[in-house]
Amino acid sequence: MPPAPALETRSAAGRWVIAATVLGSGMAAIDGTVVGIALPVIGRQFHVPIASLQWVLTGYLLSLAALLLVGGTLGDLFGRRRVFLVGVVWFALASAACALAPNVTVLVVTRLLQGVGAALLVPGSLAIIQASFSPDDRGRAIGTWSGLGGVATAAGPLLGGYLITAASWRWIFVINLPVAAVVWAVAARHVPETRQETARPRLDATGAALTVVSLAGITYACIEGPALGWGHTSVLALLAVGLGAAAVFVAVEGRRAEPMVPLALLRLQQFRVVNLVTLLVYAALGGALFLLPVELEVVDRYSPLDAGLSLLPLTFLMLVLSGRSGRLAARIGPRLQMTVGPLLVGTGLAMLARASGDASYVTGVLPAVIVFGLGLATTVAPLTATAMAALPSAHAGLASAVNNDVSRIGGLVAVALLPALAGMAGRTYLHPGAMGAAFRTAVYVSAAWCGAGAVVAALGIRNPRRVPPAGAECSHCALDAAPLAGSR
Repeated sequence: MPPAPALETRSAAGRWVIAATVLGSGMAAIDGTVVGIALPVIGRQFHVPIASLQWVLTGYLLSLAALLLVGGTLGDLFGRRRVFLVGVVWFALASAACALAPNVTVLVVTRLLQGVGAALLVPGSLAIIQASFSPDDRGRAIGTWSGLGGVATAAGPLLGGYLITAASWRWIFVINLPVAAVVWAVAARHVPETRQETARPRLDATGAALTVVSLAGITYACIEGPALGWGHTSVLALLAVGLGAAAVFVAVEGRRAEPMVPLALLRLQQFRVVNLVTLLVYAALGGALFLLPVELEVVDRYSPLDAGLSLLPLTFLMLVLSGRSGRLAARIGPRLQMTVGPLLVGTGLAMLARASGDASYVTGVLPAVIVFGLGLATTVAPLTATAMAALPSAHAGLASAVNNDVSRIGGLVAVALLPALAGMAGRTYLHPGAMGAAFRTAVYVSAAWCGAGAVVAALGIRNPRRVPPAGAECSHCALDAAPLAGSR
């Protein structure tokens, strides 16, 4: 295969590639957030317990988290544009099936399939940019992709609220069809094909299968345990299967010459610690944001549109402050922001407990959202940059993929576990009093997870040593973080 052209972000060809990858990955990211606004409406229409709503969300997260690394490997092997296009078509077909689901069981199955399509889309979009742009312009391209993708993700609740209020919850899936058609047309015409020609990776089918079994078993036990009883045969059996598959995964991956996840990376303190912080913080986010729309719509009587609008200040703060936070971390090191940021996020989550007793947005929700948003803006950019810089630049793609996967696994486990920890089961989420009490417990638990993340960061994150020799010239680095040259 001839080498792909070294594109520039200012060129028409480069802008087409960014447009295709942003729209593709943004479509998948929106579906990770937009469904939360629809859950109370879906629950009332299908008359289902909270466990069914958990499966609607975790079904998507489960297949996406389990197959994310596989999707990246398939792109390296068979062509990144080809796998990306397959993911677009798969995601569109699964979205159409979600929109037509006659009951919640079919909806869960189609959401699982939707997550498979997302697992082909998400790693492929960034890999296309990494392979297609010139080294000097790659950092700018990735920054543009990241920023626009963040806007798309943040727009999910607002878009979902509007579609549900104006039409039906089914339209949050129908809207993917025209977007997918545009993405496919642009990518097929303008995105160059690339693949890894040297040292091509092997597809670790065994590791992927064990990941699916492990996550599925643990998720089933966490979701169904409160309803069936923690001593129920199926709950104990599936929990044992999930934990056993996780143990076998560690044993198998430790012996493989080309494992899906090199376990030796966990010996690197910075990489190990930053991913533990990611797990704790994103678990808190995933669990709390799963329950927040339900609380607003059931307890405080918000419309779906109002529930989506309630998080708009969070989007604004992230857009305005994330870049500045990344630049500050590059100057002073990430430890301070990765300690203070989770504390602010946890404080904002704990403040959301007031929303349950105060229907006023200005006094009950807005202050918490502002503190929460300040915490996220402080945390996310340094966390991502530290994860990328924790490994040598040759493994930047793996560092990004693992950190991305850890964040999704954190959200998956939290959505499965948090309702049980909050004492929520059956259809209690439809009763304002019971839902309000459970929500307060849930946000306090989430705040505690953030506090644990802050402690881990304070004790384990090391600031890079920056002692350049006098008069030395500085080379441009595409990564918005300090060079990793030791620690203090």
